Amino acid sequence: MKMKKTTKERLIVILKKNKAITMDELMKFFTISESAVRKHLHELENQELVKKKKQKQEIGRPYYTYELTEKGHGQFPNQYEQLPVELLQDLEELQGPESVKALLYKRMEREQGQLLEKLDGKSFDEKAHALVEMQNDAGYMIEIEKTSDGDYILTNYNCPIVNIAKEYRHVCSNEKIMYNHVFDESEVRPEGYITTGAHVCKWVIKAPKKDD
Repeated sequence: MKMKKTTKERLIVILKKNKAITMDELMKFFTISESAVRKHLHELENQELVKKKKQKQEIGRPYYTYELTEKGHGQFPNQYEQLPVELLQDLEELQGPESVKALLYKRMEREQGQLLEKLDGKSFDEKAHALVEMQNDAGYMIEIEKTSDGDYILTNYNCPIVNIAKEYRHVCSNEKIMYNHVFDESEVRPEGYITTGAHVCKWVIKAPKKDD
């Protein structure tokens, strides 16, 4: 027996089927009050599943439409997680394991170039904090802590490509190469990987040695 959908679930399905829809159009699907529907929409906005857009008119007051965010579309079944792994497996079968290794290294070089460009000219402390900000913008969940020795500990609670990294450990070793290149006057060492069963990925960035 199918469970009856909640109002929020119905809203998400309706918005999936309609790119942008007005409140008047939405109300055609409900018998509850408009204020109740607005309350559910507001909660979905707070969850970043729905966004509201102001639409201007040549004549008359502007009106609003509602549509799903990328996160909202993600509530439906997709192959985002499995497809990249399957494509790499297909590449490995067709061209051999070295082709996958080369592809992942190429990805690392591109990411490394972007980091080096944005961190150029920054001090050690500035680079550490800017790196964390950039990685978090890319989907990681890193917290940074400075030790009494001046080192930095980066604790990452979320790896956005963990499905690939578990299958191909080159991702983690490439990350170590990249961090050591970015902090070329320091030493960067891993102290745990999510891919090997740890709860978090942890990195230690040693403070540069001061000249005597």
